[in-house]
Amino acid sequence: MFFFLPTIFNFVYALTDWSSFKSEIGFVGLRNFQDLFSSGTLLTSLRITLVYAVLVAIFQNLFGLLLALLLERDTRVNRFARVMFFIPVVMSALAVGYVFQAILKPEGALNSILGGLLGQQVTIPWLGSTTWTIVVVALIHAWKWMGLSMLIYLAGLKTINEDVLEAARLDGASAWALFRDIRFPLLAPALTFNVATALLGSMNGFDIVQATTGGGPARTTELLNIFVFRTFGQGLFAQATTMSLVLFVVVVALAFPVIRTLRKREEIL
Repeated sequence: MFFFLPTIFNFVYALTDWSSFKSEIGFVGLRNFQDLFSSGTLLTSLRITLVYAVLVAIFQNLFGLLLALLLERDTRVNRFARVMFFIPVVMSALAVGYVFQAILKPEGALNSILGGLLGQQVTIPWLGSTTWTIVVVALIHAWKWMGLSMLIYLAGLKTINEDVLEAARLDGASAWALFRDIRFPLLAPALTFNVATALLGSMNGFDIVQATTGGGPARTTELLNIFVFRTFGQGLFAQATTMSLVLFVVVVALAFPVIRTLRKREEIL
């Protein structure tokens, strides 16, 4: 009732003229799709969403893997550090977004710290660049979820047979060669899970971007879900439903090839 029926009706209402400006709902076929694709705004938001998803997947997995390698040894300090890095995962994404918005303001904490270190006033608009703001927001998203990636990679590292590593060390393998040729290939299942979840989660992203930039500046961080939210708020329910359906199709079209490619990589390794 609460999942399958709304999903089915999502396909139905995308073919209608449902809005807050009409008392009746009429069938219009594919007109909503034609209007959205001809305007160019949908394609722009879709491109921004894809760029954002790729950036988040790269940053989240890079940070998570580095943390897993740094905190691999089971010491009391490392156990405490793992908990600290996992705390953002269970925090509200909106809360994280609003905190970073306050930190990254021109008069925020980050510029105050930099000003104190440099001995001069710093007023960098970290969320005001039409070029780099998408990267900054992707870093915030990755920061929130890197604790989960860290745990998955830690679990993968714990499953590696120590005898294999010891044999490689006896053969004279350096630490880098050990990681490149043995440890990282054996982390293939963890990499598959982390990349897939990071891509899917960021393509459905909304809360962090909405809290930090609201889609700005100049709509350069307007993810498709934010576009859907704004369109629905304008009373254009059918168009918003059509956009969400397009996002669903894109996510499915992207997820299956990525997961299939990573699965093949696991089999080869």
